[in-house]
Amino acid sequence: MGYEIVRFIGEVDEELICSICSGVFEEPLQAPTCEHAFCKACINEWLSRQPTCPVDRLPITAAQLRPAPRLLRKLLSSYGGTNTKFNLYKAQMLDTWDHNCVKELRSIVHKQQQKMVNMETEMSEQRFQMTELKRQLTVLQELMRAMKVSNPGVRVLAENMERDDVARWSNSLSRARVTRWGGMISTPDVMLQAMIKRSLAESGCPGHILDQLMHNSHERNWPQGLSSLETRQNNRRQYENYVCKRIPSKQAVVVLLCDNVHLPEDMISAPGLVMIFAHGIE
Repeated sequence: MGYEIVRFIGEVDEELICSICSGVFEEPLQAPTCEHAFCKACINEWLSRQPTCPVDRLPITAAQLRPAPRLLRKLLSSYGGTNTKFNLYKAQMLDTWDHNCVKELRSIVHKQQQKMVNMETEMSEQRFQMTELKRQLTVLQELMRAMKVSNPGVRVLAENMERDDVARWSNSLSRARVTRWGGMISTPDVMLQAMIKRSLAESGCPGHILDQLMHNSHERNWPQGLSSLETRQNNRRQYENYVCKRIPSKQAVVVLLCDNVHLPEDMISAPGLVMIFAHGIE
């Protein structure tokens, strides 16, 4: 459970308040996707009853929680929130602290808040640059498509470049091992697909295959050998031979055609498959 707000001098930033216990964070942990933070004890107790984020109800498990960002912990530290003895001492001495101590503490908080503002400004500039890069990439892709249609030689060159991009991206990913095929989510909802798509894009997935990979993340678009639970059970030995690559930070893998040419056509689709799991990825 979090620390009582009355132990702290001045107004406590709302970013340091646990939405479960309404106290100041104690050993804060953060959800991996939505990045909401909670007290360690609070979120573990919550997840023991339901595996969702208390704020936006996105699915999470205790194993997926990670320590709060360094900036948040540093800001919390400036309040004394990571030191229990300091909090108790401050509560006992609250009435005896002189004006200079309060002024110094407020100065520290102000500096931390300014750092956060500067960081937000920098992130905003980076987002603008990324948007511009994406726009330029889209223009180049459209130009390449037009050239492929009008010039067969360019089409062959472009296709070779695209294959090289996919192979290069595949080599950048870690090899994954599926330990529990029974944990496969064959009909992921829109929100889950959006989370996986974002992770694929952040990992450097070539833009020309991103949408098709996500299209192939649902069992209705899987090849014949995976089209139903019955066929998957019958072909268990086949898909256990998949060369799987880990989608970073997610319980999901990508099975690319370029890595699985040893498999029959009814077990793999171009450019590949995205397989999402509730658990069981190493």
